[in-house]
Amino acid sequence: MVSLSLLGSTGSIGVQTLDVVRAEPGVWDVVALGAGRSIDQVVAQAREFHPRLVVVGDAEHVPEVQDALPGTTVASGPSALADAAAMGEVVVNGVVGFAGLPVTLAALEAGRRLALANKESLIAAGPVVQRARQTPGAELLPVDSEHCAVHQCLRANDVFTAEAGMERVHRIVLTASGGPFRGRTLDELADVTVDHALAHPTWSMGPKITVDSSTLMNKGLEVIEANELFGLGYDRIEVVVHPQSVVHSMVEYTDGATIAQLSLPDMRLCIGYAMAYPDRIATPFGRIDWAELRRLDFEPPDTEAFPCLNLAYTAGRMGETAPALLNAANEVAVQAFLDQRIRWTAIPEILETVLGDHDRTEADSLEAVMEIDGKARAAAEHVVARQFDRS
Repeated sequence: MVSLSLLGSTGSIGVQTLDVVRAEPGVWDVVALGAGRSIDQVVAQAREFHPRLVVVGDAEHVPEVQDALPGTTVASGPSALADAAAMGEVVVNGVVGFAGLPVTLAALEAGRRLALANKESLIAAGPVVQRARQTPGAELLPVDSEHCAVHQCLRANDVFTAEAGMERVHRIVLTASGGPFRGRTLDELADVTVDHALAHPTWSMGPKITVDSSTLMNKGLEVIEANELFGLGYDRIEVVVHPQSVVHSMVEYTDGATIAQLSLPDMRLCIGYAMAYPDRIATPFGRIDWAELRRLDFEPPDTEAFPCLNLAYTAGRMGETAPALLNAANEVAVQAFLDQRIRWTAIPEILETVLGDHDRTEADSLEAVMEIDGKARAAAEHVVARQFDRS
């Protein structure tokens, strides 16, 4: 059996990862689970999968969880997360937001295979993560459906092993569902509510990433992630809106051929791919019934109604700590929207203000990234309070 550490076990990615484990009996040994506030849920998971270590977000819950799980080590804090990440041969990082960065670094620095669903850590600390990727044995497999698709398209053409490699790639095309507001004008978006933004038409995700999908910031962050993962310049990474979410992304080669990966929307396929690589799991998540699939539509993104996409390109081209700043400001703005402190259209306004004040700090250390993250959060909160807070 392959040992598996799962951090963020009670979130959407974590729950679906355990679905994959159940579907492949005898393959995975869950040795560590990590969760934030969902104590009852992680206790239930631990009783089913019997990990050696359970990490909880708040130290005050450790005694309660320990009482519920006799014989299991229960801990809290960054060092415990790092210990959990180092335990498994495969580590699934499903922690939401910048908080997932320590897990990413701990897994890679321990020489583990990292199935990365936490795009924010790679986006915010790209140069730092790239150094950790050089650790002997370390391997990073993307769980995002788009980057998982790109990885499969590149792998199918031997890009990772061929001498020419990425020189044969003309461009990467990331597909976007368009979210719940596809086709609306900027004026029509002025009064959308939290419930509207959380009603994604094709994917079931957590609230933060669902709001990001509605603003196209999720796609913008994925553009930055694609640059970090595959090393292609921003002029060769494009976005196209594809509402059916069946074509998960495409790679166009220099001879004009385009290779795409297709499946029905199911994150378990992507999770299983990253966990089992270079093998494939036996369970057919996302299988297409070709007799039922009637059409596949594509259209350019509306960057006037959804300016977050261009803001991500801007931050990506600025480089260094600009992506970290954008990511942090976005987390603050999205939470303010979820808390109904600001309107949906204020999210890109806040990001543009914070990004415009960026001092171009270099991302030469984890400390520099964490410092800019804190500054960006404070700046974004200041803009929220000054301009938009209804109280």
